[in-house]
Amino acid sequence: MIRSETTSWLTAGLATLVFLLAGDADAAPPKAGADEAAIRAQGRDWEKAFNAGDAKAVAALYADDALILPPGNPGVRGRAAIEAFFIKDIAEAKAAGVVLVVNPKTDVGVSGDIGWESGTFTATVKGAVVESGKFLSVSRKKNGKWLYLRDTWNTDAAPAAPPSAAQAPAAPSAPTPGGKK
Repeated sequence: MIRSETTSWLTAGLATLVFLLAGDADAAPPKAGADEAAIRAQGRDWEKAFNAGDAKAVAALYADDALILPPGNPGVRGRAAIEAFFIKDIAEAKAAGVVLVVNPKTDVGVSGDIGWESGTFTATVKGAVVESGKFLSVSRKKNGKWLYLRDTWNTDAAPAAPPSAAQAPAAPSAPTPGGKK
């Protein structure tokens, strides 16, 4: 009889513990899930605005003090400078017929008011993939809205090879004494 009562208490205690832990686990994810969904939506908004040619809408997704680190360019800091960068970048993409496609399967994480998203993208021209790459964006939640704080991307292609000696411009010959070559 004592063994049966002990087992009942133990079973009831374990059931309560499992219930409490499950309750705590269920309580945290909805907020994290909502924030993760908002960060993914931010990425979709970026893709849509870029492909629509709307540099102002792209720049509006960045914090005032954001920094982008585009490939082959120096870092660009601040929303106004980021907008100027995307005005040029989007115009070049449009002229080339480029459409960016972000893979919807991204990795997202949130810790407090900081979140990140990483994933892959392709650049297409007339439906054909001309480039592929990856990105990492860090966002900050301010006044209930997620804004990019840091953003970087690069392509999967190897960097261009340096020019060979045959392609390199000839070095100017040094003048001889008296200034004659």
